[in-house]
Amino acid sequence: MIRYTIKLTKPEVDDLQAIINKGSHTSHTFRVAYILLNCDAGKYSEKVANEQISKVLKVGMRTIDRVKKKFIEEGFEAVLERRPPRRCACWQTKW
Repeated sequence: MIRYTIKLTKPEVDDLQAIINKGSHTSHTFRVAYILLNCDAGKYSEKVANEQISKVLKVGMRTIDRVKKKFIEEGFEAVLERRPPRRCACWQTKW
């Protein structure tokens, strides 16, 4: 299994802290912000084990792995946004 290492920059840490501390955001955004902050191996925070994150946030280990993978492959903005639902073409046609 590929291990993804998250290293956040200072502006990214500040943005994530702002999401957690103020404003109204979706639960998905809060969850991703907490996961990224706790997985950060950079010099701006302490890294926490995935097992501890899983227990505290009550999310699966696979969810943490998916967030890390999406952050590495697609970037900071993409991981905070929720994907639109995938629907088959049959739902979009009118009967």
